[in-house]
Amino acid sequence: MNMTVLCYKKCSTCQKALKWLDANGIQYQERPIKEEHPSEAELKAWYEKSGLPLKKFFNTSGNLYKEMALKDKLPQMSEEEQLALLATDGMLVKRPLVVADDFVLTGFKEGEWKEKMM
Repeated sequence: MNMTVLCYKKCSTCQKALKWLDANGIQYQERPIKEEHPSEAELKAWYEKSGLPLKKFFNTSGNLYKEMALKDKLPQMSEEEQLALLATDGMLVKRPLVVADDFVLTGFKEGEWKEKMM
């Protein structure tokens, strides 16, 4: 399975997720989400593949999300506008973000990861 994990090194959830992958012998490519943030085209493809609501791709607990008051702004934005906004800064994107050949996962939920990867 070809799998990329977009992470932020200082994020404790990302650290926990990578440790879990390593402990379970699951191979992956790591991509630093802040330095190599996803493009609008990547985000659109991953969103469509995931079947998740677009809001699940936003880091709603992040400082940038709160500073930009996105809780109030997102409902008035189109999907295209939301994807364009997400592509501007990797810190807006929920992490870790796992992109595999046949699935996309946002955040680290051990049960969900186990089901998809093992």
